[in-house]
Amino acid sequence: MSVYKKLAKARVMLQSIEMTKSGNNKFAGYKYFELGDFMPHINKIFDEIGLCGYVSFYKEEAILQIVDVDAPETNSIIITSPMAEAQLKGCHPVQNLGAVETYQRRYLWVTALEIVEHDALDSSEPVKQIDLTDFESALESATDLKNLMDIWGTIPKEHHKQLKAKAAEVKARLEKQ
Repeated sequence: MSVYKKLAKARVMLQSIEMTKSGNNKFAGYKYFELGDFMPHINKIFDEIGLCGYVSFYKEEAILQIVDVDAPETNSIIITSPMAEAQLKGCHPVQNLGAVETYQRRYLWVTALEIVEHDALDSSEPVKQIDLTDFESALESATDLKNLMDIWGTIPKEHHKQLKAKAAEVKARLEKQ
């Protein structure tokens, strides 16, 4: 069986498994698949049908190579993604690197196995508009400066300008405590 046929079979096998999204973006109001939600299933399926996948990171791109273990020299599929940077607030450079690698792994596997989400456009419910008062309330709930920085890091950058004054106000209050 070719590596393409094995991958097609792996996709069908994975899609027959009901998976739960454990990732939760509480500010934007959606759930998403984390690596731990699907990788155990993929590893089991790949072991069963004779595939092995591994991810490599380079300066310009991340690569997922899926290899047919019965013919590794001649039978593989390569999936690539351009590299990007992460700028998580309050994190060291190595933590940002880890975030990039985790995101890249997740997106490469999602692409390879055709892991799909429900289309928001096809949903019968209206798309929820982001209300800045939710972000303001989150900032107000900060218990110390580190917690404030963590909360700030979860707010989408496009809202930072509008929320800068609120964050400064909360920061000043916390510094007085």
